Amino acid sequence: MARSSSGFVTDTRIGEAILMAATRERSMTHPIHIGVGGWTFEPWRGVFYPEGLVQKRELEYAASKLTSIEINGTYYSTFKPDSWRKWRDETPDGFVFSVKASRYCTNRKVLSDGAESFDRFLSQGLTELGDKLGPINWQFMGTKKFDAEDFEGFLKLLPREKDGLRLRHALEVRNPTFATEQFYDLARKYGAAIVYAVDDEEPTWPQIDEDTADFTYARLMSSREDEPTGMTAGELEAIAKQARAWARRGDVFAYFISGAKVRNPAAAQALIEALK
Repeated sequence: MARSSSGFVTDTRIGEAILMAATRERSMTHPIHIGVGGWTFEPWRGVFYPEGLVQKRELEYAASKLTSIEINGTYYSTFKPDSWRKWRDETPDGFVFSVKASRYCTNRKVLSDGAESFDRFLSQGLTELGDKLGPINWQFMGTKKFDAEDFEGFLKLLPREKDGLRLRHALEVRNPTFATEQFYDLARKYGAAIVYAVDDEEPTWPQIDEDTADFTYARLMSSREDEPTGMTAGELEAIAKQARAWARRGDVFAYFISGAKVRNPAAAQALIEALK
């Protein structure tokens, strides 16, 4: 390594070393997908969606501004394969959908009794998304408490693939009893991510940030209407820093959900900019 006459490494060499280290760090990170929940929301028209944009082109427009969307209509109903193919074809290469699982799979007293509902949900056509299929979010009600035997019965029902596509599973739990190493170990055993969920209006929900899978799933539910971008620049930068850290251990899927929903697309776009 070149040195100055005083014996110290030259500034040029130091700069090159820093640049190389930074390049290596960037190359070790994984994709960060940022978006919102759904794309059909009347208050977004004229705010996020341009005036006059026809409704049938809203997904196409949203996908041009965001890098992912959580499909949440699947929590309440199923869709035909043609719908899944249409969503796939209306979005650009590299765009990824996550899918919210049916409530009939998770809103049960005994979770392992839901095999028939699992099959109905997984067989509706979601694999038509192809490589645009991201994680499945299995959301549990706040009244559902952690029971190791019950929950492992549920985890055993999660298939690793469907129609030749790998399936990734995320677990969104809302009862404080899940804040236990026993739950983290079970999630890790089955390769399921635990959703990092933040909602300022739900302080009892556990905010779990545990490395249990090869991806991270975050639902950010604290946007505010008095902020044009849903959150302050400082708050968004803090989330960006957290997302970069997550990306060093795997793909990241982060969604602005609920809160001041009208601001969520602006929050997602601002976070995308902050990550550049």
